[in-house]
Amino acid sequence: MATEEASGGLVFDPMHQFVVTPLFGGHEVHWYTPTNATLWMAITVLAIVLLLVTGTRGRAIVPTRIQSIGEMAYGFIYKMVEDVAGKDGVRFFPYIMTLFMFIVFANFVGLLPMSFTTTSHIAVTGVLAMAVFLTVTILGFVLNGTKFLGLFWVKSAPLPLRPVLALIEIISYFVRPVSHSIRLAGNMMAGHAVIKVFAGFAAITAIAPLSIVAITAMYGLEVLVSFIQAYVFTILTCVYLKDALHPGH
Repeated sequence: MATEEASGGLVFDPMHQFVVTPLFGGHEVHWYTPTNATLWMAITVLAIVLLLVTGTRGRAIVPTRIQSIGEMAYGFIYKMVEDVAGKDGVRFFPYIMTLFMFIVFANFVGLLPMSFTTTSHIAVTGVLAMAVFLTVTILGFVLNGTKFLGLFWVKSAPLPLRPVLALIEIISYFVRPVSHSIRLAGNMMAGHAVIKVFAGFAAITAIAPLSIVAITAMYGLEVLVSFIQAYVFTILTCVYLKDALHPGH
């Protein structure tokens, strides 16, 4: 949280919590090296399995608390996909459900003490966003052929403006994976960094009570942000899926 320099001052390092380190010694990280990020992604997957598989295997008529949470998550995402992407989008529900559960669990697991927030890294959110981008783009051409390009041609605009708008639409389309990934990673990183800074001030006796209050408030806000960011990522995926299923303005 905070360390003392030789001069007696406090040095804050809120970004140290995002450093990827090998699990089994050494300092170099290769693509095959098990790291703290690998560990916490595995914990995230295990938590999802415990909720959706182990917790609901009884399929009781009167559900347990764990089964109720699983059923609520299922119904929440199913309705989102149906409302945003339409009936045609329901067949992609398993993929979207998987995205939401991974992101929301990774966000919440990252709030545990001594944990690692995997969704604070652009390497993780970038892969998720690029997977959505490629899936939607390939699907759009497979289902619609060249008609998918109608997504970039604004027929309702005056003819002289259409080429300009088409260029803007193309640029905004290819920026999607960038904004999609940075939004999630940036929000998760910023919130955790602020909490770390407030925690560092707790070492100063004079303002320790205020620091604790600030940490509590920020932690509560981060719980809300963790869910909202998973929701935003998922609903944008549904919007992009709708564009692939029904292109054109």
